[in-house]
Amino acid sequence: QVQLVESGGGLVQAGGSLRLSCAASGRTFSSYRMGWFRQAPGKEREFVAAISASGASTLYADSAKGRFTISRDNAKNTVYLEMNSLKPEDTAVYYCAARLGLASRRSNDYPYWGQGTQVTVSS
Repeated sequence: QVQLVESGGGLVQAGGSLRLSCAASGRTFSSYRMGWFRQAPGKEREFVAAISASGASTLYADSAKGRFTISRDNAKNTVYLEMNSLKPEDTAVYYCAARLGLASRRSNDYPYWGQGTQVTVSS
């Protein structure tokens, strides 16, 4: 089992950048595929990015490609989401999630979730 804690959210102007972090407990972090999802008010949770256990393979939502970068440091039990050129439509609560299977875009495939961190992008 793994426990996840996100940090790094905040208020930023459009065009700005933020780096989210997700710290995981447990000694087997390097076995987990990690994902970032987000949920805006009144909307369903949506996939943002995912990364393989080794970090060698990544997946991105179309909305994130070219602007967001997912990475991980298995020595620090941490996964990151670097977000650049932020837009007001990126405003949401961002969640990290973990699973033992292949990296996936589907939130239902992830059994472990953090509590979320709020990102607000002002216009």
